[in-house]
Amino acid sequence: MELMKTENLTFSYSDIFFTYHFNYDRKCTKMVKEHTLVYVYSGELLVEEDDRRTEIHKGECVFLRRDNRVSMTKLPRGEEKFQAIFMIFNRNFLREFYQSIDKKLLPFETEKFEPSVIKLPQTPDITSLFQSMTPYFDASKKPSDEIMKLKQREGVYSLLNIDDRFYPGLFDFTEPWKIDILDFLNENYQYDLTIEEIAGFTGRSLATFKRDFKKISVLSPQKWLIEKRLHTAYDKIFKEKRKVSDVYLEVGFKNLSHFSSAFKKQYGHAPTM
Repeated sequence: MELMKTENLTFSYSDIFFTYHFNYDRKCTKMVKEHTLVYVYSGELLVEEDDRRTEIHKGECVFLRRDNRVSMTKLPRGEEKFQAIFMIFNRNFLREFYQSIDKKLLPFETEKFEPSVIKLPQTPDITSLFQSMTPYFDASKKPSDEIMKLKQREGVYSLLNIDDRFYPGLFDFTEPWKIDILDFLNENYQYDLTIEEIAGFTGRSLATFKRDFKKISVLSPQKWLIEKRLHTAYDKIFKEKRKVSDVYLEVGFKNLSHFSSAFKKQYGHAPTM
């Protein structure tokens, strides 16, 4: 995670997160674990997935599909700080919602959205939903969990009113398909993910992931990740002539001293040799 300045505030009620950052850009890369709505009150949000870039301006909303990785940059605009709400729809909430509605009304034959990042049209439903939560940016006005659950339900109805293609995606409760472990790790080794999270993103339980991993490496997953980061760092430093101070963060180490000691243990000399 890259943080230009640390002046920011984030607080949450249930699965709704209120966040704002004051005068500086903030960029982070994260795995989107659950379907999420993001509404920008002020400033601007840039969402990047592979080579696709989506800009969400003040008063606009974006839907992020679960089980995907995106990079988000939160930008102030002039005197306006960045201010947004993240509304998360976890599987348990969606199951309860699904059980409470009339199934005959659902268009199950509709194909679901393929994009992982969907900028929504500005509708009265979305605008009124998020504007009604503006007072809660004052952390002293804490809403009840029941109120927040109602807001989440309103969020789901707002999506369903926008496009039928949200139905099959929101109410798909199957686990993600298994994907190749090494492909995933080679693409995501630099991110701060737990082994439990990696298992989930590759479509496996933790036990199944550990069993499958033993088939492809004699190392533990943690040691495999460290070696991958070190080998990549070695190439960047000694072949590409990159600075150590830039490389250690790029490959996933959190601090320089940890990186230097791990590098010396692996290669017998310091990375600055």
